[in-house]
Amino acid sequence: QVQLVESGGGLVQAGDSLELSCTVSGGTFSRYYMGWFRRAPGKEREVVAAISRRGASTFYADSVKGRFTISRDNAKNGVYLQMNSLKPEDTAVYYCAAGGPVSGGYYSSRQYDYNYWGQGTQVTVSS
Repeated sequence: QVQLVESGGGLVQAGDSLELSCTVSGGTFSRYYMGWFRRAPGKEREVVAAISRRGASTFYADSVKGRFTISRDNAKNGVYLQMNSLKPEDTAVYYCAAGGPVSGGYYSSRQYDYNYWGQGTQVTVSS
């Protein structure tokens, strides 16, 4: 069973930076595409960023382009989300998710394409 554990959330001020980490166990990490999603208070869960299994391709939501960076380290079974210039509207529970396994370069920004989810980590940005 694939398990995902997020870490790195917290309370920060607007303009600050924060890096989220997600460690994956129970599967061959390099065969999964990975994504970060978030659910803000009173809103539906939405995609933040996604990355292909080898890291060659990435996707970003328009709201985070130029501020957030997704990366992965297949040797460490980890995926990361570097968040810069944080805004109060970035306040949400952030979830790491894994999709696959796949053998090619396919990856997705759609939630229903992801099979495994972490428990989430809270990010709160104060103004």
